[in-house]
Parts: sequence; structure tokens; C-alpha cells
Amino acid sequence: MCMASDPSTKSKVSDAFQEASKIGMNMVRTWAFSDGGRKPLQTSPGVYNEDMFKGLDFVISEAKKHGLHLILSLVNDFGGRSNHLCMGDDECQSDLSGKTLQEWIVEMAEIGLEGFYGESMPEKKQNNPGYEVGTDFISNNRINNVDFATIHLYPDQCQPLLIAEFGKSSWSTGYTVKARDDYIENIFNMAYESARNDGSCSGTTFWQVMAEGMDNWCDDGYQVVLEQSPSNAVVYNKI
Repeated sequence: MCMASDPSTKSKVSDAFQEASKIGMNMVRTWAFSDGGRKPLQTSPGVYNEDMFKGLDFVISEAKKHGLHLILSLVNDFGGRSNHLCMGDDECQSDLSGKTLQEWIVEMAEIGLEGFYGESMPEKKQNNPGYEVGTDFISNNRINNVDFATIHLYPDQCQPLLIAEFGKSSWSTGYTVKARDDYIENIFNMAYESARNDGSCSGTTFWQVMAEGMDNWCDDGYQVVLEQSPSNAVVYNKI
């Protein structure tokens, strides 16, 4: 969306979708939120940035053009109340019981959790990565209007159903492209076997695919530039 709103980088969106479609991907997940700060959709309550909405329109149009299903993440917070109350990728660290977030989910019928256990199964909380974020994967996903569950999977940062995010960071000690490809292939295989056997996991969207020239825009170590390594296409197309 941010890249698409800038005429000088707009083509990178088309490039990324074209490369993804070329190797057989059929679904992508993208941000469709930004309030205040850099390149916002909403600069202040009720004041909107038309250029950013045009960028989002372009992303949606290009996804359709390349035969890609698109998941739009509408809110984000990562644990604070900066622009919305306990919304987002959804965390609410001000209320670790999960009650505040549960009430919001019931009202909004939208969720995108990382996979933390909560008070509904306290015996499972020992499997969390040493901290809590005010979510409860079990009770939050039992809302009638929630159609599928998601988790995020970054084993070099935390422990662990669409697996909505996973990857291997180039910032990690001992990182190699082969190690990343092997890890992604293992997750793909696991998800495939689960789906084939009617298990709970039915798909994956790794974080994050980019076209050449985009990697410096969001350099978090997890970017996958398909054109830069033939092994990427071999692994992802095989799955």
C-alpha cells in the first residue's frame, strides 16, 4: 500500500505479485491500515489521505490481475493503545486477562492472533514464550463469526489455522538462504500434510515476499526477494 501510493515505487507491487503468481502462490496478506505517522490512511480522526487509499486500491486490483486472493489486515497495534483501543495484530497488554480484547472481538467479529494461550486453558500458558499479550487463542477464536484461526511462527524469537506469518531472519546467527528455504519448506510440508489429512492447519503465508528494490524499504531480516535466489522459486513452486 505504501509502495503503491508512490508513483516511483508503484511498479514494485506489480513485480512482487507477478513473481508470487509465477511460482504458484495463490494468497497474500497485506496491511490495509495506517493511522497517523508515516504515510497514513487516516491523518487524524475523520481526515483521510486519498493518495494512500488509491495505493490500496491498486494493490487490490493488482492482486486480482495476478490471480491472488488477498487478506487485508485492517488494524494493528502490537500491544499498545497508540491509535486504537487494544486492536490489531491483536494484543492488549493493559489487560492480560484477555477480557478487554474478547469484548472487542465479539463486537468487531475480526481477529488475527499470534497464538498465545490464556485463562481459558491456564495449564497451557507454560507453552507461551515467557510473556503474555492479553490474548487467549482458545476463547478468542470460539466467537461464532470467526471463520478460521491464525498463528505467527518465528522460532528464533518465540514459541509457537492458517499460519499467518513465519520466516527466518537474516539477522539470526548462522543464517543462510538454504537454512531459510529448508525451514520454509518444512512448514509448507507440515501444513500440506495437515490439510491432506483433514487436520486443523490448512494454509500458510510466510513473511514477507518482495520484489527487487523493495528489500531496503522494510528491512526486518525476513524479506524474500524471489528474483535474487533461484532456490526460492524451486522450493516454493515444488510445494
